Amino acid sequence: MKVILIQDVKSLGKKGQTVEVNNGYARNYLIPRKLGIEATAANVNDLKLKKANEAKKAQELLESAQKFAEDVKDKAITVTMRTGEGGRAFGSVSTKEIASAFDKQLGIEIDKKKLQLEEPIRALGVYKVPYKVHPKVTAELTVKVTEG
Repeated sequence: MKVILIQDVKSLGKKGQTVEVNNGYARNYLIPRKLGIEATAANVNDLKLKKANEAKKAQELLESAQKFAEDVKDKAITVTMRTGEGGRAFGSVSTKEIASAFDKQLGIEIDKKKLQLEEPIRALGVYKVPYKVHPKVTAELTVKVTEG
């Protein structure tokens, strides 16, 4: 019997695959536990439509991420930091401060967890901070750290 898997089944296949299994295994295990459905013409067609819809949504997300990356590429924010003698900084600029500055200065809400700072910024200057918008798209955010 041909079965379309609704969920991943260990040692059988992944969600969305069509697999050939014994009739008893399908009727007594896969179908009652909602792990799979019988591969009728209507169900196969529904699966194709779902896959096409998911691909379309994924493409739209990718395009919006690319548009966001282009929009923020030329924009910069300014973060002030207290400094002492010789321009030595007190403390550091964290991802939380960068995210709140983007919201206040540009009106763009960004997730601080997606900012990829290897270590907090501890000196004055201009920095390029990578921001993971999408698994395939990383935007470069410009952060100017000034004395304040």
